[in-house]
Amino acid sequence: MFALVDCDNCFVSCERVFRPDLEGKPVVVLSNNDGCVVARSNEAKALGIKEGTPYFKLADEFPGVKIEALSSNYTLYGDMSARVMATIRMHAPKVEVYSIDEAFCDLTGMERTTDLKLWGEQLAARIRQWVGMPVSIGIGPTRTLAKLASRYAKLYRGYNKCCVIDSDEKRRKALAGMDAARVWGIGARTDAKLRYNGCRTALDFADKPQGWVRMLFPLPVENTWRELNGISCIKTDEIAEKKSICTSRSFPEMVADRETLRTHVSNYASRCAAKLRRQHSVCNILTVFITTNPFREDLEWYSNAINVTLGTASASTVELVSAAGQALDRIFRDGLKYKRAGVIVSGIVPDNAVQLDLFGTDENTRRRLNLVSKAADDVNRRWGTETVVLAAQQYPSDPVTGMSPHFKDVILHNMRTPCYTTNLHDIIGVSSD
Repeated sequence: MFALVDCDNCFVSCERVFRPDLEGKPVVVLSNNDGCVVARSNEAKALGIKEGTPYFKLADEFPGVKIEALSSNYTLYGDMSARVMATIRMHAPKVEVYSIDEAFCDLTGMERTTDLKLWGEQLAARIRQWVGMPVSIGIGPTRTLAKLASRYAKLYRGYNKCCVIDSDEKRRKALAGMDAARVWGIGARTDAKLRYNGCRTALDFADKPQGWVRMLFPLPVENTWRELNGISCIKTDEIAEKKSICTSRSFPEMVADRETLRTHVSNYASRCAAKLRRQHSVCNILTVFITTNPFREDLEWYSNAINVTLGTASASTVELVSAAGQALDRIFRDGLKYKRAGVIVSGIVPDNAVQLDLFGTDENTRRRLNLVSKAADDVNRRWGTETVVLAAQQYPSDPVTGMSPHFKDVILHNMRTPCYTTNLHDIIGVSSD
């Protein structure tokens, strides 16, 4: 048996822990630079606010409605998530963190000695009491069924924050009430193909013969079919490692200077390299994209991207930043003002399965580059993010002061709340009134 612990409206719930005045109000959390809606309270969802809605459109689309908008505070969200995961680890034998707001628990064997329904209800209550975070828990014989059960626990109060699928009758009833598109592992294209073949609910899909599924769909979809039928086949390492990594950002002010844009792109490539190393991976392909502001009709619109294939898969900051700079030079156009840029790394493989290129960097040089990256990671882990950076990551000198700032990747967050749990200066004060 597996359990999925899912934080309800995670970012909004983190804010409400320290802002109880937001309870019962429509609340949205915005992306970097206060661009688009990335999280919504139930009240905001009831109004019809969609994820991805640009912030500046909210006032026009919902006139007269008081919507509480907050800038993203990822430091707070990360710390609150860590507290939730620590609480889960105290009550489950094996925990697999899937994302910032979700964790799978392997409960194999517990069903013989434990009332899993009561266990889930008590765990949800304890997380709410200790951390302040509301969670929904789904339990089932596979990870996919556990995730599906968590949706029911989230939607219906009668489950008391925990839904258990522990019989074939419950499994079929749960699948019959769930649209196929809502099943974990079924994307838009797969759903369209299923609908074309008459499968509208998860049960319609699960009742299809395995041969039919194998003939029309790739292996991951077949694995989803097997999981819906109670056969556990999705491994933790298959869902944990990312197949591509993207780091991008919209700029608070548009950028026209090539060197400033190059510095942004260098920073994004460096962060992608660090993320690769954290999951012990390397990449074969690096993509750089840039775009102007599509909402400025008075300016020329331009968007372009380019792929760079690395001779040898790498996670070296030096190599990825160098490749990103060369890629930018091939798509940059003078005279334009850019609003967004980003770097994507793909073709990701484990770092112990690297095929060397005959004409690429020799093995000794690669070893030295990897040691440099590891040393930088150690320093940055101890003394703070980007304490040590490449020269390419430093922005051009300020024309007034003549000084070159160490790091100036400014993010607009005018409505960000304090870092209540990680900064001594932001600890909540208690009034005697």
